[in-house]
Amino acid sequence: MTSAPPCLRPGCTGHYAADGYCDECGHKAPVGAAASAGSPSGAATPAGSPTGGAAPAGSRGGMTSAATLGGGAPTGAGLAGVSTGTGRSSRSRTAGRGRLGANLVVVPPVPLRDPATAVQSDPAVPESQRYCPKCGEPVGRGRNGQPGRVEGFCPRDGARYSFKPKLRPGDLIDGRYEILGALAHGGLGWIYLARDRNISEAGTDRWVVLKGLINTGDPDAMAAAVAERRFLVEVDHPNIVKIHDFAQHPDPDTGENVGYIVMEYVGGRSLRDLALNNRGPDGTRVPLPLAQVLAYGIEVLPALGYLHDRGLLFCDFKPDNVIHAEEQLKLIDLGAVRRMGDDVSALYGTPGYQAPENELATVGPSIGSDLYTVGRSLAVLSFDFSGFSTRYASSLPPAETVPLLAAQESYHRLLRRATNTDPARRFPSAGEMAEQLTGVLREVLSAEDGIPRPAASGQFTPERRAFGVPHESAAARLDGLEVVAALPLPLVDPADPAAGFLATLSGGDPASTVAALETAPVTSLELTFRLVRARLEAGDLAGARAALPAAEPEAYDWRLDWYAGLLALSDPAAEPTTAWDLFDKVYDALPGEPAAQLATAAAGELAGDLAAAARLYERVWRVDHGFVSAAFGLARTRLAAGDRAGARAIYDEIPDSSSHHVAAQIAAVRVHLDQEPVGLAEADLLDASTRLERLRLDKQRRETLSVEVFRTALAWVIRGSGTGAGVPGQAAAAGRAPNGGGQRTVPAQRTATAGRILGQVLSERDVRLGLERSYRALASLEPDRGARHALVDLANSVRPRTVV
Repeated sequence: MTSAPPCLRPGCTGHYAADGYCDECGHKAPVGAAASAGSPSGAATPAGSPTGGAAPAGSRGGMTSAATLGGGAPTGAGLAGVSTGTGRSSRSRTAGRGRLGANLVVVPPVPLRDPATAVQSDPAVPESQRYCPKCGEPVGRGRNGQPGRVEGFCPRDGARYSFKPKLRPGDLIDGRYEILGALAHGGLGWIYLARDRNISEAGTDRWVVLKGLINTGDPDAMAAAVAERRFLVEVDHPNIVKIHDFAQHPDPDTGENVGYIVMEYVGGRSLRDLALNNRGPDGTRVPLPLAQVLAYGIEVLPALGYLHDRGLLFCDFKPDNVIHAEEQLKLIDLGAVRRMGDDVSALYGTPGYQAPENELATVGPSIGSDLYTVGRSLAVLSFDFSGFSTRYASSLPPAETVPLLAAQESYHRLLRRATNTDPARRFPSAGEMAEQLTGVLREVLSAEDGIPRPAASGQFTPERRAFGVPHESAAARLDGLEVVAALPLPLVDPADPAAGFLATLSGGDPASTVAALETAPVTSLELTFRLVRARLEAGDLAGARAALPAAEPEAYDWRLDWYAGLLALSDPAAEPTTAWDLFDKVYDALPGEPAAQLATAAAGELAGDLAAAARLYERVWRVDHGFVSAAFGLARTRLAAGDRAGARAIYDEIPDSSSHHVAAQIAAVRVHLDQEPVGLAEADLLDASTRLERLRLDKQRRETLSVEVFRTALAWVIRGSGTGAGVPGQAAAAGRAPNGGGQRTVPAQRTATAGRILGQVLSERDVRLGLERSYRALASLEPDRGARHALVDLANSVRPRTVV
């Protein structure tokens, strides 16, 4: 039996099934794929084109539309999904799970809809959406209880308008497309369902969608339609609907030929429709779950990136224009798509989603303005965004008024960057925004279920070493230089001119690295950053500061703030808040990066805001247990807040496979030992003993810790007996007995208790015997004669004297 040839799409692990489509990504096999399965190239199956009209919302001349999420064009009714009626409809049902949610979250599939049920019985444009195609003024509005005119002339400029569908059920377009009825409408055209009589497979006709113009006399809309004919036929992406053909049909009123775009029919529901119909247990509408919204964003951004890579801008992204069908999303309505740098075509968008009008009027549409619309759409889907097209048309509501934003700091920062009023501060590409969205999704999911979801970063190396690890002689104190030496490193941009040269550096001593960098054959920003780091490692703080370039005013680069933050941490004269502010900006730019949060947490701890540091440490640790520094930082902040049980719980989460597991367990033992006896319970002493006995320590370290355990236990026992003898460890350390001199006389009987620590019953006599034994064991290991005698003296001072 011949095995199925592997899919040729880069990164796909699927195989082409008998029907010629990949069982994983759903792409059609290129011609000859079975014979050339090893070929490195493969054509993607076309998947994109418009099916839902975009409302005109902001041309350079100031055209505006009232279409919004709450009052826009009807959406969702059978406008998305996978092509049906071609013999391939089973492909999406039999294929493996799609990648919706980046394989991190299960998004409920949306069933396909029967095309015949999607047709509107009485198609009409709501009066609230009728505007003059020329000046944008409201037209066709009712008065005195009388409905508005569907056709007529604008009272302001006399331009003719018409909001009637031009095609009727039964009309035959180009002799092959039989109209079944109108599906929906948008700013650039009516959308009709039709049957392609010329193409049938297994006796089933192919369903298609035809899109024409709402008003055939609108020159801007006509120009947009012509633009679609020029380049949209080449759009070929699995998350964008496919254009099949172009057709013409005479206008029933004027007799002039009207052009129609013929596209695949897809039968799911729009994200707008899903959001409007998402109900809570009491039946009231509630926002979609955040994880689901993030999954949607991760899915659609590659489609926008595909357009951007080909010099195209979508311009009118919104929940209305994204369809969820089964386990796939598709962008619809490419009517507003334009080429980058096009300063002539009319600009279409939707208030509340589109970038600020002054930006579009001066700078024009851009990748940044497209990503702005994605950020706005995510916000509308994820929380009750009242006033998003009016009061907050170009801003986000305060976080304190939106519980989701207050609870999900990283998500809030992501939205802030995507919708920044300064285009240079937004994400530079759809790919980078998708990467940060994925990081935020990992954080959200890990916070919910406690399961780590680590992933390799596209921006940073792993942390180089752990900082803040408790020493065996004392608890760790955070040090800025230690943090700088341990934090992850920003990855070198492979497109940088100096990338090849930097790869040749051997990583020797810092002085040699500085010399090599100063004589490098090329210059670049990456080389400058490497020089800053090398001078820091060499201890040349002034030289590192002098090498760091000033921020570029036209394009924000988070690495400038990152390295400035490292300089601030390394400078003992710098204010602790300086580094915190700088790393906080990096966190703003990279809200899905654990490395950015880790640096911000450490700087916040050094600046004294332990609560803020604890929140960030916990987020990092929950997502990725590879950041052991975050675990120790979280334990420190919990201890500082008096949460000893919480600190021990974090120490226990450091796995035994980690090189820092023993240090964590020793720290967990000491959590019980560094408090006053009044705060101790028997269970604390037993837990410390159990932990110590489980550790495989050398004799020196074991007996040192045993001394600490026994001293703490002795203080606790004495306090419980009411003798008021004080803390024996402190007295013994001074070289005298706990009672002020000589050996303490202890009754022979033991305290009534079932507990044992390190093999000794929790009574004063037995604890003293255990402490004496540990002191003598340490003395036997001590090579220094004076120190050895001091330990023997301590052993003698705590030895009990029994009176019979």
